[in-house]
Amino acid sequence: MEYFNMAPVASLIFVFTIITSLYAFYDHSIYGKFMLHPYSVSKGHKVWTVITSGLIHADWMHLFFNMFTFVAFAFTLEQLLGSFKFGLLYFLALILSDLPTIFKHKDHFNYNSLGASGAISAVLFSFILFNPVSKIYIMFIPFGIPAWIFGIIYLIYCAYASRNSRDGINHDAHFFGALTGLIFTIIFVPGILQNFFTLLTGSR
Repeated sequence: MEYFNMAPVASLIFVFTIITSLYAFYDHSIYGKFMLHPYSVSKGHKVWTVITSGLIHADWMHLFFNMFTFVAFAFTLEQLLGSFKFGLLYFLALILSDLPTIFKHKDHFNYNSLGASGAISAVLFSFILFNPVSKIYIMFIPFGIPAWIFGIIYLIYCAYASRNSRDGINHDAHFFGALTGLIFTIIFVPGILQNFFTLLTGSR
């Protein structure tokens, strides 16, 4: 209840995403209904999957990493943005992070995408604007990376992996979700860039 009172929208997203993902694990027909299929969406069919694809995950590890990252940043971010703006950010990021994928794979009938990574990238990068000098810890690395440096590395990696990787991960969604988080926060939070550079330079 404490988390729900503190960040009701993030709490609902967290619980609902886990429920729908677990349901899909045990009823695989959900994947066919919820997964993003760019070929169909580009032709005006199954348009709702730009939202529903963010509610399901490929396996336990996919779900764990996304929800772990969500919990690490989303509840704090909702308090910083406010519940309405946080919900709007997440909803828009689900859509906008998928649009490049739809255009890129509109002629690839066998391509599908799922997971909340695009929206979670938006949450992460919005958080980075608020807290650029906070430390982000990555598994197997024994020290924290300043958030703004992590953000630069993340964007470079996503751009590179989008062009060169064959790992089946939708790196475009990660990249454009991150950009959505940055642009949304700059537009809807007056003074956020000044705050960002003030914290970064240590000036007052």
